[in-house]
Amino acid sequence: MEWIEGGVTAAQGFTAAGIYSGIRKNKSKPDLAMIYAKVPCSAAAVYTQNLVKGAPVAVTRKNIADGRAQAVICNSGNANTCNADGEEKAWRMCEIAAKELGIAPQDVVVASTGVIGQVLPIEPIEQAAPALAKALSPTGSGDAARAIMTTDTEMKNLAVELNIDGKPVRIGGIAKGSGMIHPNMATMLCFLTTDAAISACALNAALKEAVHVSFNMVSVDGDTSTNDMTAVLASGLAGNGEITGESEDYRLFVQGLTALCTALARKVAKDGEGATKLLVCRVTGARSEKDARLVAKSVICSSLFKAAMFGADANWGRVLCAIGYADADVDVSLVDVAFESKAGRIEVCKNGAGIDFDEDEAKKILTQDEINVDVALNGGEFHACAFGCDLTYDYVKINGDYRS
Repeated sequence: MEWIEGGVTAAQGFTAAGIYSGIRKNKSKPDLAMIYAKVPCSAAAVYTQNLVKGAPVAVTRKNIADGRAQAVICNSGNANTCNADGEEKAWRMCEIAAKELGIAPQDVVVASTGVIGQVLPIEPIEQAAPALAKALSPTGSGDAARAIMTTDTEMKNLAVELNIDGKPVRIGGIAKGSGMIHPNMATMLCFLTTDAAISACALNAALKEAVHVSFNMVSVDGDTSTNDMTAVLASGLAGNGEITGESEDYRLFVQGLTALCTALARKVAKDGEGATKLLVCRVTGARSEKDARLVAKSVICSSLFKAAMFGADANWGRVLCAIGYADADVDVSLVDVAFESKAGRIEVCKNGAGIDFDEDEAKKILTQDEINVDVALNGGEFHACAFGCDLTYDYVKINGDYRS
């Protein structure tokens, strides 16, 4: 597998664009994105489990129930959630995109992100649609990635290439996510494309596998958004034999998709609102996969631990505390903890108790922008990895005036 340039336009058959339409007050940032496939695609998606769901989630779920789609349209600046006319507006966005692209509105994935509870103005989207479609380009993934950003500070735009059935297969993705991020289905917006020939059923299974160990293991602030969605379109233009179920080719595809989703998940966590550090909790020796996941998530979700990491404080007791309330089958007397970064590694806890360590050395390790928290449960053979970020003053500042 090789990392390549191109994002969602790396795969054969896809173009993308992002422009400013007038939804956002900030005219310097694009706020309307489009992805288009020149052929009908297999399609799949996963969605937020929040009972309050954005109107685009409901419309997209209906549209791709047949496992087919050919385009994506997404706006930022307004979530189109908790609005009486929400589904009507979301469906209208599908019609607008379909008209410009010459496809059926039922073949459009629609998404929105931004402030909840404000009526989505549809006029800017109608007026901008011709220019948006005209701007579609095989190099437009970056523009689309920027157009779906809200409080993100960095664009999330990646692609991989791997060999399946003797053919080069590409998988690309763009994502947005900075705040209101918590493990529970997709936990942000992500759009994926691939030129692999794969059935909708197999694509759906592969997406769920990839999301399970990537986006579902991210938390920034413990809030599960109303508009979360990860959608994938497969054009089939790579020319490999169609993947229809469990096989060596299916496993290769899942491997590539998982690597891409994990890389995007890390970017989402590192770009958490106000964050200065990516935190990765690596759990080994659990008695079940469920226990490993529970412990890893519990640690990266702990506000006390996140605050300690902001201050580069090796307060390992907060790690043990989070393990203790994780509702996992753990013998705390067997737990080891270590902190690691590019500045080194330091053991801080052995068999559930503190050990002597150099506080200055620990501080040096914890001042880096990526920190691994290694938790060895020493009770079994299962492992898991979760991604989070530190909790800083700026998180409160950003969310204290989010609507303004």
